[in-house]
Amino acid sequence: MPTATPLRVVDADTHVTEPHDLWTSRAPQGYRDRVPHVTDVDGQPQWVVDGKVLGPATASAVVDVDGTRSRGTDFISWPFEKVSAAAYDVTARLELMDALGVWAQIVYPNTAGFGGQRFAAVDDPQLKLLCATLYNDAMAEMQERSGDRLFPMGLLPWWDIDASVREVERMHGMGLRGVNTTSDPQNAGLPDFSRPVWNPLWEVCADLGMPVNFHIGAAHESMSWLGTSGWPSLGLDEKLAIGSSMMYLSNARVIANFIYSGVLERHPRLQIVSVESGIGWIPFFLEALTRQLGETTPGSMDHLTLSPKQYFDRQISACFWFENQDIAHTIERVGARNVLFETDFPHPTCLYPDSLDVAGQATDQLDPDTVRLVMQDNAARLYNLPLPTA
Repeated sequence: MPTATPLRVVDADTHVTEPHDLWTSRAPQGYRDRVPHVTDVDGQPQWVVDGKVLGPATASAVVDVDGTRSRGTDFISWPFEKVSAAAYDVTARLELMDALGVWAQIVYPNTAGFGGQRFAAVDDPQLKLLCATLYNDAMAEMQERSGDRLFPMGLLPWWDIDASVREVERMHGMGLRGVNTTSDPQNAGLPDFSRPVWNPLWEVCADLGMPVNFHIGAAHESMSWLGTSGWPSLGLDEKLAIGSSMMYLSNARVIANFIYSGVLERHPRLQIVSVESGIGWIPFFLEALTRQLGETTPGSMDHLTLSPKQYFDRQISACFWFENQDIAHTIERVGARNVLFETDFPHPTCLYPDSLDVAGQATDQLDPDTVRLVMQDNAARLYNLPLPTA
């Protein structure tokens, strides 16, 4: 990893395996048996909220308690007790980061869904909001305990636009550096993100410098470990490989909609991030969007003053991790200032245990200035991270 001076590597996509008492230990009286908690359902531990099952309370990780990396689908049935403490404990996570050579990590959820979409199933508006705010409280505490090395992205209560605006302000006041949300509010009966009712959210995020992050699988329709792309006759391992690969491409529609809808035109300071999507497909896709402007949308896109690539350059970032074939050319085409490095720890496609060795296969192809951008500076600038200088 050629650089003139030491790097403070920023890993732009990791996850937390939520402790079973994350919500109950912070819930006000009268809500402890209603907020997300783990209980036995038909002999299996399940996350339950207000009597509704959110999903199995499994490890959501492929790193065992002894640090061994699991491959294949065995991890799906792991109980919480089998997972590495680094998946949920701040001290253990920092020790692992030091061992791996990573200075800071951006952190995303598991239990709520990668975009908080699972909380949409809660009927009580006050309880639903509490599910999000308690999670954000816990994440602010995690960030503080880490000494500003772990930076969780706060969950938006996206089902309530006014509450989302207030929560962005509250999260910013607690020191959180960005927000995480579903990609498809319209699937829950809300207006889609192009509608003017969302303008206050985009404005407050832009004003406060809070990037809006869209993790793949951030909607019910796009979140499945196995997906629907694998043929029925294939085994679980094959379906997991195909489903995971197809999920990377799901954020193409997020990028397309934000550009074509004019949201980025109307809010030029808004920053959005395509998380865990890879970058190799992006140059082709931006070229395809440009092509379609002249082919199928004559006159209907006159509200856009920039090309799709120019909007991307100005306002969109994306993460890469395992890609290394001709990566210098890819990064040049995507834009060196728009690329972030991630490891996806501790999920099935993560780079663990040799994260920076794998990254080195890519960064060895890059000049030192580009290495510093993608491994440190871009994330530090985007998320306003207080990286030490010595």
